[in-house]
Amino acid sequence: MVAVPKQVAGNSMLGNSSILGDVKCNSYLLFHGETALGNGLRGFLYFLGLAYCFIGLSAITARFFRSMENIVKHSRTVVEVDPHTNTEIIKQEKVWNYATADITLLAFGTSFPQISLATIDAIRNIGNLYAGGLGPGTLLGSAAFDLFPIHAVCVVVPKAGELKKISDIGVWLVELFWSFWAYAWLYIILEVWTPKVVTIWEALLTVLMYGLLLIHAYAQDKRWPYISLPLTRGERPEDWVPAEVASVNCEDDIYDSIYRKVPAAEDSVESSNRPFQKEINLEDLHVLQLWKKQFMDALTLESPESRKLNNAHLRVARILWQSLLAPWRLLFAFVPPYQIAHGWIAFICSLLFISGIAYIVTELTDIISCVTGINAYVIAFTALAAGTSWPDLVASKIAAERQLTADSAIANITCSNSVNIYVGIGIPWLINTAYNFITYGEPLRIENAEGLGFTLMVFFSTSVGCISVLVVRRLILGAELGGPRFWAWVTSVFFMLLWLIFVVLPSLRVSGVIKYDIYLYILDLVFPST
Repeated sequence: MVAVPKQVAGNSMLGNSSILGDVKCNSYLLFHGETALGNGLRGFLYFLGLAYCFIGLSAITARFFRSMENIVKHSRTVVEVDPHTNTEIIKQEKVWNYATADITLLAFGTSFPQISLATIDAIRNIGNLYAGGLGPGTLLGSAAFDLFPIHAVCVVVPKAGELKKISDIGVWLVELFWSFWAYAWLYIILEVWTPKVVTIWEALLTVLMYGLLLIHAYAQDKRWPYISLPLTRGERPEDWVPAEVASVNCEDDIYDSIYRKVPAAEDSVESSNRPFQKEINLEDLHVLQLWKKQFMDALTLESPESRKLNNAHLRVARILWQSLLAPWRLLFAFVPPYQIAHGWIAFICSLLFISGIAYIVTELTDIISCVTGINAYVIAFTALAAGTSWPDLVASKIAAERQLTADSAIANITCSNSVNIYVGIGIPWLINTAYNFITYGEPLRIENAEGLGFTLMVFFSTSVGCISVLVVRRLILGAELGGPRFWAWVTSVFFMLLWLIFVVLPSLRVSGVIKYDIYLYILDLVFPST
């Protein structure tokens, strides 16, 4: 029997969507009874749900970042022999390299929603000759959100007058190159080599480029000869994130209190053949105490600081806000404390929660498109891109707040854009192209690939504007983030304006307002056909 491919162009499961109020949308989130409500009310409720998911993503991303800090802080004991004195020198060495941590733990972790959702979409789409809905267009929207709004937030995060600069320009330039190359490579695949289709070899090369990015960034960080750029590295702190005295003291108090509660008589009853049993039990008690504290904090609606406030209205507002956060905080309290296994268990659990919420966000944006009649491509560029990139924003904001340099905050932006293409779209393409090649002997077709040229042109143009501003700030102010409050806000507004341009122009193109392919006209002027 010969397998027959499903030639389904598109992957819409939205029901009947049209202009708001004209056609009833049959899609729903939880219950079929939702369809009985008016489209206007449904759209409002779904937008509220979307905003509440963003709040949840902010909360779990903060926990994800803390677990990642613990992973990066992990060190190992290295024994070296002094060649002159022949004595052993014992020192502690960091397990994780800064550049590798930024590209893998930070960028890969915050991009995990896009990667997991696109992979799930590819698995559900197996057997179709056309790629699923989470394709290049959606990831371009996510890339633009990473580049413009996140830079806009990070530049105003430092305190007034505080400057935070990139300490290793060489690594940043390497990451920036691979970020831009990712989208140039996307254009080459879809418009030059094999227009509107993707072959298995193109998909495989796309995934392998993530490994090349890792190797190149590591080589630049270590200043390998012939591969790295001859740029000196500025001063950077020994620790990836400075230790927080308050939180450490709090945890130490819990740890000490556990030891004080252990009766001294236990020393006499310990078996001589189990000398470490007491220490193991105490460590277990420490972890359980921390886990218990997570649940207690989640159920506490008013902190001691709030009780000290003299303004009753402000206290009530804080209690209401904590009540709104309580369901998320209680849910995330099930994530094990980040002190376990150097933070790896909390890291993985946080990623699972992030992916779950991101999946709900994509479902909500699909239904919002159906209910309101807004073009799905526009939804992908705005709400869906913001939803899946929200962890990127929160992680970069935390890095800009807590780190002494701007390296990780900006590296998360550039590297996330690379990960979105090399992994977020490379793995789904590899799954679908491999299946189609083995089963049907056919490549993977991309729907609406011709519109990507215009979108990529707008993206590259606005990206140049963004990077140019960062360079100018470095030359004039001496840092990419922070500085005088006025100029920080001017920069932030400019970045948001670039994002608005990126969103509006492709949206008008998709909606048919821009009828002519401007990018083809420009290419014809630059490279006239003979």
